[in-house]
Amino acid sequence: MSGWVVIAGLGPGAEAMITPEATAAIDAATDVVGYIPYVRRISPRAGLTLHESDNRVELERAAHALEMASEGRRVVVVSSGDPGVFAMASAVFEAVEAGPPPWRDLDIRVLPGITAMLAASAAAGAPLGHDFCCINLSDNLKPWALIEKRLRLAAAADFAMAFYNPRSKSRPEGFAKALAILRECCAPERVIIFARAVSTSEQAVRVTALAEATPEMADMRTMVIVGSSLTRVIAREGAPIVYTPRSVEA
Repeated sequence: MSGWVVIAGLGPGAEAMITPEATAAIDAATDVVGYIPYVRRISPRAGLTLHESDNRVELERAAHALEMASEGRRVVVVSSGDPGVFAMASAVFEAVEAGPPPWRDLDIRVLPGITAMLAASAAAGAPLGHDFCCINLSDNLKPWALIEKRLRLAAAADFAMAFYNPRSKSRPEGFAKALAILRECCAPERVIIFARAVSTSEQAVRVTALAEATPEMADMRTMVIVGSSLTRVIAREGAPIVYTPRSVEA
């Protein structure tokens, strides 16, 4: 049987959020490669080899998967969420473009998954119900100046904004700078949502105002969603509902 590579998303955490399509690909695979905690979500079985690797070796991981596929193996590259959103799909195609010509003729498929952004939005209500943008706040692969430019432009355009990788132990200052920029550009009552470990037993969703937000409210397991100027909060007993209306008056 000829080899193939499937790049699959495992969703935000809950097993129920892994798509049947991704499950079928994993069931058919001879090899699964990915970042250590994602590979450990895969149940071992006879005939399946699990290849764990560190978070900062995406291109090496991609090349390994493509090499195995070229040898006739059926390889699934796993990411959390959706593999095309700040995940492994781009890394695989970077490796294809830079690699030997035969890799371009491999059977390579990308299977969509439920992103942390969408799961967090659903947990809060519908804050992404109108135009929105998504920004990775990590400056590991791009300069902070570009992140700042995009934050300011997104605020000026009045998008709702979803932030990945807001605050890590190695760069705790980045999210503090992002909040400062947002406070320059947005009203203090702008809605901000901190959704941590969504879809897992540790899920916690906090809704507050931009003026009340602090850097410590976020970590690397947190999705941060900032509403547009139109985003509304429906108060009720228990958790509020946050939504952005579908229309904007002319």
